[in-house]
Amino acid sequence: MKYKRILLKLSGESLMGTKQFGIDNQRISSYAEQIKGIHESGHEVAIVIGGGNIFRGVQAEEGGMDRTHGDYMGMLATMINSMALQAALESHGVHTRLQSAIEMKAIAEPFIRRKAVRHLEKGRVVIFGAGTGNPFFTTDSAASLRAIEINADIILKGTRVDGIYSADPEKDKNATKYDTITFDEVYKLGLNVMDLTAFTLCKENDLPIVVFDMDTPGNLEKLLSGVNIGTLVSN
Repeated sequence: MKYKRILLKLSGESLMGTKQFGIDNQRISSYAEQIKGIHESGHEVAIVIGGGNIFRGVQAEEGGMDRTHGDYMGMLATMINSMALQAALESHGVHTRLQSAIEMKAIAEPFIRRKAVRHLEKGRVVIFGAGTGNPFFTTDSAASLRAIEINADIILKGTRVDGIYSADPEKDKNATKYDTITFDEVYKLGLNVMDLTAFTLCKENDLPIVVFDMDTPGNLEKLLSGVNIGTLVSN
């Protein structure tokens, strides 16, 4: 098995499905089924999910709210999504643990690296909520940080596009897709994969990233079974 321990990064927006806001039950159930499939095939799975379907700190700043305050609200939004995904996974018979970067004793364990690793070794899916616990850091940064802390083999960034393109494929029909690309090439070409803090963390710690379309059922399992899906970013 090439990638035994993975960190799956999901965007909050993807949970909306066809809705304009909030959580689409069909979409989250589809994600849970896909995650169950790779978990049952022997992969150790950790997950970080964004909160953009509920609230984004940047939105708050645009409305005149203090950015720090808005970012903490965004972290709470990620906890709502994390709890929803936890419930969906458990309804599919998958044992999970939710760990939060901000202490919330009633609903989640605090993030403790050794405990998270032990849960993974025992076959539980671990969901990391509340980002890094600090304002001014995105959930991409949280995903990179947690992946490095738990010694993940790879970050799988699930999006609505099927990889990294030379331009936005939704706007430019001539955009070309990369099957593989290096971190340095991404910098050089100015491509938008993750925010730079998250991306640099991965580069410096030699942690590969695969950007792929998570909305197509079966893609996650195919990717981990060796099918060439999405775009691999590595050193």
